[in-house]
Amino acid sequence: MKEKMTRVAQRLVKLIEDDAEELATSWLNDVCKNVKLPSYHQFDKEELYGRAYDVYSHLRKWIAWETSKEDVAEQYTTHGALRRRQRFELAEVVQALILMRVHLWRKVLTEGLLDTAHELHQAIELNIQVVRYFDRAIYFTIVGYMKKSDAVL
Repeated sequence: MKEKMTRVAQRLVKLIEDDAEELATSWLNDVCKNVKLPSYHQFDKEELYGRAYDVYSHLRKWIAWETSKEDVAEQYTTHGALRRRQRFELAEVVQALILMRVHLWRKVLTEGLLDTAHELHQAIELNIQVVRYFDRAIYFTIVGYMKKSDAVL
């Protein structure tokens, strides 16, 4: 069942639609310098950018109730297996996803999406939805990574 989006959720969807390129670029610049992510420093920048853009696009669909838990599971299980084949360390893959969430909320805070106490309450509920998305992304990335790991052993 598709739920009705709050005004704050609608604003976030619009922000992601309008600024996905900026979010992906900001994230890419961060991971390419982050000392905790050495595997990302050596990897193809265009592919990393494309992956970040896809993550934000899929998040937009999640917030807009246009995708399912099963879709998220499939997407990130595949992502985890791919990162394993590409020889990324699991901790780096998880940290990169966490940084995507951080970059999103930094953007939200700088854009001033919240005007009233009611919108702040909606934003808290929306944050729960975003965290749930990234928690699933991280969990299924690990599942995919470990399945590939088991196949290698």
